[in-house]
Amino acid sequence: MASPRFNSKSPTIKRILREASELSNSPSADYQAAPASDADLFDWHFTIRGPPNSSFDKGIYHGRIVLPPTYPLRPPSFRFLTPSGRFEVNREICLSISGHHEETWQPAWGVRTALVALRAFMETDAKGQLGGLECSVKERERMAEASSSWRCPSCGKSNGDIMKECGEAAKEKGEEKEVVVPSDLKMGWKDEMRSTDPQHKAAEQNIKQTEDEERAEEAQLAEGFVMTGDGAGDYPAARPVQGVPQPTATVPTRIQPAAPRIQPQTVQRSNDGVPIWIDRMIAAICVLLVAMVLKVLLGL
Repeated sequence: MASPRFNSKSPTIKRILREASELSNSPSADYQAAPASDADLFDWHFTIRGPPNSSFDKGIYHGRIVLPPTYPLRPPSFRFLTPSGRFEVNREICLSISGHHEETWQPAWGVRTALVALRAFMETDAKGQLGGLECSVKERERMAEASSSWRCPSCGKSNGDIMKECGEAAKEKGEEKEVVVPSDLKMGWKDEMRSTDPQHKAAEQNIKQTEDEERAEEAQLAEGFVMTGDGAGDYPAARPVQGVPQPTATVPTRIQPAAPRIQPQTVQRSNDGVPIWIDRMIAAICVLLVAMVLKVLLGL
């Protein structure tokens, strides 16, 4: 037989093995839970009796528990496999002790505590919540009568056989361990806990406050950003946020560079309208001619 593949030094594995051993050594005649196989310690099966003096009184119900990899820091998830008229078959239940409601879970609680709370919770109304069912009392009583013979394909035993073994083991051990649901374990549907649980309200308020602060910071950054391009007018102005000081931003004025002044060139002209530079050129030629004439005469 192959040895189980898990790290026995892991705190999670140690906790799971300790709970499994404690449930085995201190059995109860009303509930039972254990890993479905030695190969997977995170997949458990449970069997519970219906709460007394209720339409589930004669019922025995089988279900599955899935422990998260970080158990007990995160809560387990529960689903019923036996039809009960109270919970949907093979669907996770959205409760305050399940994986749907991590903020109300405490690592000090365990599988035994959760089973006791779940058993007591069966008498409450479904109210249309996730995983809950509304059935008549007669229908639930009919399902309770038939539940004893229901057999789990994985466990290979009927609910009646499992509870019979639990009862004999509890009788052999003598005094059964009494488990009281902690007062701070407020069992309920997730939506109900949101509206009534002060702890959950405070958690949601903190989340909302954080989101508001993030929005305010984004709005403040948007207010402080000033577009100076030509398309600045195409963007709507950011909305001011109440209670947040708005920065005063001055839009810089675009300064157009001054065009260089071109001085018109003025052409000097003589009295007769001829440009003066032509007159000066003629005068220079005349001077040169006079000089050449004098040179020729002096040479003779």
